[in-house]
Amino acid sequence: MLDLDGVLWRGKKPIDGSAEAVAALRAAGHRIGFLTNNSFTAVAELVDKLGAMGVPAQPDDICTSAQAAAGLLEPGASALVVGGPGVREALVARGVEVIEDGPVDAVVVGFDPTFDYRKLTAAFQAVRDGARLIGTNADPTFPTAKGEIPGGGSIVASVAYATGVTAEIAGKPNKPAARLLAERFGAISWLIGDRPDTDGAMATAVGTRFGLVLSGVATTAEGLDPAPAAVAADLATIVADLIAAHA
Repeated sequence: MLDLDGVLWRGKKPIDGSAEAVAALRAAGHRIGFLTNNSFTAVAELVDKLGAMGVPAQPDDICTSAQAAAGLLEPGASALVVGGPGVREALVARGVEVIEDGPVDAVVVGFDPTFDYRKLTAAFQAVRDGARLIGTNADPTFPTAKGEIPGGGSIVASVAYATGVTAEIAGKPNKPAARLLAERFGAISWLIGDRPDTDGAMATAVGTRFGLVLSGVATTAEGLDPAPAAVAADLATIVADLIAAHA
């Protein structure tokens, strides 16, 4: 199971060797899945982005925090969205009605580059009127080719602070994401990511080994508890090490 941002790419730029690393894993007989806390992007766009960098993928290969968040709501429920196309896509697929105004069952919050005071106020009012507050993820930052920027968790935190309500967080490393993985993939042998607080904790939650790459948010493995089962500069290096160790 591979994270995307900071592992296969940073922003729009693929990380060198990552496509070849996925091909090597597949050639060795491994099924590859992708797990991302990025709730903004629609699955079809992620499939296209992977394909453009030389990593063929099917929609069912990709699990997102938006899908995990949608799984917290029952079909027929209604939701106000502060987020991107990926959140709306996941909710509609679940049978949840997305409403722009009026009473709703839940407010679902994710990364939203157009977040402003108007959206904060709408979310605030809906939660104050009794809607559940669901965050797709709690990541404070998001890696890009030019460095980190505020992540979806920063927006969730602003709504939670304003309302005084603790958000239900769906993405890594929380139970909704673990449930999504179990339903889609069953047992997982490795989870490789760049964030010990989400990817490492997710690996622990699902009982698998964590491989840390230093191509995204994390820059060192020192002081981590539990320590990753493997550490490398990037996906290409960690995959080469793992394949060599099991040759």
